[in-house]
Amino acid sequence: MIRNIILCVLGLVTSVAALSQHLSGYELEREMPVFLDQLKQELTYPMAWGNSPMKNFKKWRKQARNTVLDAMLAPPPYTTDYKLEVVAEEQRDGYKARKLRFNLTGYSRVNAYMLVPDGEGPFPAVVLLHDHGGHYTIGKEKMIRPFDVSPEVLADADAWAKQCYGGQYVGDYLAAHGYVVISIDAIFWGERGRKEGVDGDRHMAVAGNFMMLGRSWSAFMNYEDMYTTDFLATLPEVDPERIGCMGFSMGAYRAWMLSALTDKVKAGAAVCWMVTTDCQFSWEYGRERGGFANMLPGIRRYLDYPHIASIACPKPMFFLNGEHDKLFPPVGVNAAFAEMRKVWESRSAGDKLVTELWDMPHDCGIKVQEAVLSFLDKSL
Repeated sequence: MIRNIILCVLGLVTSVAALSQHLSGYELEREMPVFLDQLKQELTYPMAWGNSPMKNFKKWRKQARNTVLDAMLAPPPYTTDYKLEVVAEEQRDGYKARKLRFNLTGYSRVNAYMLVPDGEGPFPAVVLLHDHGGHYTIGKEKMIRPFDVSPEVLADADAWAKQCYGGQYVGDYLAAHGYVVISIDAIFWGERGRKEGVDGDRHMAVAGNFMMLGRSWSAFMNYEDMYTTDFLATLPEVDPERIGCMGFSMGAYRAWMLSALTDKVKAGAAVCWMVTTDCQFSWEYGRERGGFANMLPGIRRYLDYPHIASIACPKPMFFLNGEHDKLFPPVGVNAAFAEMRKVWESRSAGDKLVTELWDMPHDCGIKVQEAVLSFLDKSL
């Protein structure tokens, strides 16, 4: 009896001692769980090419794409009843600028800017995907110089082009070199923002409300980018076999997602958005919070960012990041590039994948745009 009591007491002391090693008064540090490293060890990415038991690449591509689509939850209703309107038009140097209005989904009728080169079409085309930047008053106007707008909107767009794009609008630059380009606002930006006005702190509430309704706000952007591509392919000015996409920052994320999710996109250029989860969520390099604009529920159980981007293989893809980009440390960028390189080379398509790290910060200036144009000219 006494022996049993002693053993129980010793066991209780041992349990308390062990428990005290884990009880620190908190379980979160820098907005991450203290068991972050254990969580990351459980991310084995079983659907990635090379990890998956699937050996037929075409079948793997289909299965991996379906896995991503499943994580994107229910899509907005699809429509081809666009009811296209040309709201305004102006002639620019070598191309026309049009403001369009059309039914993007069964929920949303949107405005868009489209530029069309002068001359005989059909032309190659590029879907332009705007950035995040914590700047919500404009979206599509970040990519194409707006017109038929208030002086405040034009000044806002010009200032953003100067800050992030070397003072040059990507869309106008590409249109002057023979491409049809189109850009729309993502939900939360520009003309698709909040009735109550711009408030970047409402990100979490918007994402959470979408989730409570069984939808993903992040995925809505991806779905709508696919729907925009489908719309673009129907236009007589466009060669549907020569459609590409391009974006900077969040727009780059949208670009490689779009390239992975639809074969209507034949080539994609992504500037300053690629990394591995292992780097993005680490004590050394980790960010203070995840990005609601690039969060698909549960996808990490199957695929990491570079694995999703690799669904685009073997089409031509251009990934460019900056060595001094504080959002995407080179160690994570290079690891992601290496993952993608293995996939393209496994398909004897290594020459179709361009991955570069430049001596620059988070930026999409003139030299970057020249490199994007060169890539698109070779690919489309």
